[in-house]
Amino acid sequence: MTAAGTPLVIAHRGASAYELENSLAAFHAAVRLRADGIELDVHASTDGCLFVHHDETVPPNFRIASLAAGSVRSLRLANDEPIPTLTDALQAAGPLAVYVEVKALDPRHDASLLATLDAGPNPRGYAVHSFDHRIIQRLGRIRPGLSRGVLSASYPLHPEEQLTDTGADALWQERSLVDRDLVDLMHRTNGGPPGRNAVACAARRRRSVYECP
Repeated sequence: MTAAGTPLVIAHRGASAYELENSLAAFHAAVRLRADGIELDVHASTDGCLFVHHDETVPPNFRIASLAAGSVRSLRLANDEPIPTLTDALQAAGPLAVYVEVKALDPRHDASLLATLDAGPNPRGYAVHSFDHRIIQRLGRIRPGLSRGVLSASYPLHPEEQLTDTGADALWQERSLVDRDLVDLMHRTNGGPPGRNAVACAARRRRSVYECP
């Protein structure tokens, strides 16, 4: 939530209700529609270039992690745009916050991801999250100040342990498994008052609950 207590509007894979998800058109639309931030997904090519795409493969059956950057750049999305790089997406997002879901990342390419975030127009507004909690732990060791979260698709009995184990500051919980008990528990862990609404983005380094589609 914002400081005024209103929910943040985070464009999931860009403004994907209006344009093709994870496309530059969707990111530009999110800016035009005045979203507060953008959520997107990344995979790394064999040479460490970060590409924005939800699935690990691009139709008909090209696996991003098995291709060099030049080969990925030659592929086209359904709207005939090239697959955007993370650099392209951050530039399109401009001043917006960007929440980067890291689908997979070889440790060799950690530095490439961090350098790409550093070079974007709003580096203080970027955060990473992943279902692979090892990636979040690893990036946190390299860059302790990086905002980072863990994704969860099962109901966590001890969510604070996931956060402590990884050094994460946010729990991105599958929305059908978010209930009042979990929200209250996270707020107690966060030091906030019981019953406060779940937030989409908290102050840096404070734990929060994210509802993610």
